[in-house]
Amino acid sequence: MNRPLHRLIALLLIMVLTATGCSPIHPFYLHEDGDLSHYVATVTELENPDVEQVSLAEVTQAQSPLTLSDAEFNNFRDITLEECVSITLQNSKVIRNLGSLTQFTIADGLVARTAGSMTVYDPAIFESDPEYGVEAALSEFDAQFSTSVFWERTDRPQNSGVSSLYAFLFRRDTGQFEAALSKRTATGTTFAVKNETVYDANNNPSRLLYSDWLSVMSVQATQPILRGNGAQVNRAPLILSRIRTDIAVTEFEAAVRNMLLDLENSYWDLQFCYRFLETSKIGRDSALGTWRQEYELTKGGKGTSQGEAQSREQYFYFRSQTETALRDLFVAENRLRWLMGIAATDGELLRPADRPTLARIEYDWQAAHAESLVRSSELRRQRWQVKQRETELILARNQLLPQLDLVGKYSWLGVGDDLITAGRRGTSFAAEGSTAWEGLTDGNFQEFSFGLQFTPPRIGARKEMAGVRNGELALARERARLEDMELNVSHLLTTAIQNLDYNYQVAQTHFNRWVATEQEVESLLAIVEGGKGESDKGGTAVDLLLNSQRRRANSQADFYRAVAEYNKSIANVQFRKGSLLEYNNVQLAEGPWPKKAYWDALGKARERDASCYLDYGVTRPRVISRGPAPQRTEGMIEELVPGAAGIEQVPTPAPDPADELPDMSESIFEELGV
Repeated sequence: MNRPLHRLIALLLIMVLTATGCSPIHPFYLHEDGDLSHYVATVTELENPDVEQVSLAEVTQAQSPLTLSDAEFNNFRDITLEECVSITLQNSKVIRNLGSLTQFTIADGLVARTAGSMTVYDPAIFESDPEYGVEAALSEFDAQFSTSVFWERTDRPQNSGVSSLYAFLFRRDTGQFEAALSKRTATGTTFAVKNETVYDANNNPSRLLYSDWLSVMSVQATQPILRGNGAQVNRAPLILSRIRTDIAVTEFEAAVRNMLLDLENSYWDLQFCYRFLETSKIGRDSALGTWRQEYELTKGGKGTSQGEAQSREQYFYFRSQTETALRDLFVAENRLRWLMGIAATDGELLRPADRPTLARIEYDWQAAHAESLVRSSELRRQRWQVKQRETELILARNQLLPQLDLVGKYSWLGVGDDLITAGRRGTSFAAEGSTAWEGLTDGNFQEFSFGLQFTPPRIGARKEMAGVRNGELALARERARLEDMELNVSHLLTTAIQNLDYNYQVAQTHFNRWVATEQEVESLLAIVEGGKGESDKGGTAVDLLLNSQRRRANSQADFYRAVAEYNKSIANVQFRKGSLLEYNNVQLAEGPWPKKAYWDALGKARERDASCYLDYGVTRPRVISRGPAPQRTEGMIEELVPGAAGIEQVPTPAPDPADELPDMSESIFEELGV
């Protein structure tokens, strides 16, 4: 008996194993046609967005860069610092700064820096923010209209002992319409006008009419007495929104100021590059002349191979210095072009037309110090931060108060067989043909309610107390930061004035070095040309001549560098004083609006002029602003420091014998070979 059973089990196992082993990996589909064009083998890959953006002409028309091997260009473009500032401001939708450049002058953090840079649109974006902007805060005081319409039908049996068909089966049609208009005032009072209309039709045998209409018109006012009372608290969100906008405007001012400082520094750096290139050329040409002279003497048997090799090394040293100076000039010119927002190469080479000042400039310390504390963008931004924390602390303290509202409501109502008709019928409820609106307008039925609503804080007010403590600590932190920033501004201004005086003094020293080495070179050159092998100073005359030529080139370059640093120091003092924009004749102002905006604003002004003035008295918000920040110095310093003399410029002539800097040569791209 067991053998057939074992065979059956074995046969079933074989069939299961066969079916399992022969099953396909993918299922079979009856209507499959083999078209798998919609199949995508990857989830993510690099793709280009469907965005059409026209590139700037400065980008598409940029020419090949100037290099040492290919230094060809059409002509120089002499440009003043004022022109640079004007072009920069016109081309700066995005405020550029040199912090976005690496040592190779290539934009490294293109997304992180450029995307996070300040733009001309940022103040308007903060102003129009739909969540935290001024208009969003003002919308809390706009009138709010709401309405609803519902229809309901009831059809259900009743558990009633009354032997009536209507009692056992209750049927009802109900319609409800509500419309309300509410308005919140600056003191926290909420006014509301509401209409409620209800239609009711049912088979209740106790009703006189099968259907009726009820219309109620009510006026309600809710006045907070403790929490949420007063214009100071209710306008605090609006004040915070305005402070955020003011902070954005201040940050925009600081970004423009930083860009102008970078621009001015780049301008004087470029001029130094021209001076340094000319100095290197002079040293190269002098070394070339000495090398040729020694070469001829060596060929004639009057010179030494050591002198010829030494003069040859001197020439190649100055030649490499000239090549480096030319490369640095291209880099500095490209940096200035980037700040100005123009093409990297356009066939012209920018050349500063303004001469650096050599006059000694002195600042009255008390006036400059007071001006820096008033006009610093960073300090003004931090003061707005303090005012923001003060306003937030007012809101936090208000949350400690219990919610106590005074509520008053007055209503007019009317009931009728119909809702409304074209004419008055003179029929009162509950007669047939009566109208609800006629009863409502007659004013025969009036109701009112008056009372208080009280909701205390949570027992212990733990959350509210934590909010107040957090606000107090945040305010203390911002005030401490403001104190430290003022100390930092004072130290930075001190350093800037020290650097100003240092660069002027060191420029005079380097000029005296230059004059001394010039006399030494002329003296040694006369000795060499006279054929004397030894000089009065000891050593070979050629060795001393080459050494003096190198020191002359170094002293000349150091003088030009000190002059450039001196002019940059002047701009840095203006930067620390907060007057760099005025120094460059730049003033920030809101751009023009569309004509429709001025028309609407005029209409609003006339509407406000015709309205009734409401004096909120003690609930009026505190003053948060002292008026526009000064962008001009006139009358400000005397007001800050009575008797201050302001800025004094003491012209000092350049050390004798030179009266001014040498002219820049245009022939700086001569062939560098022997």
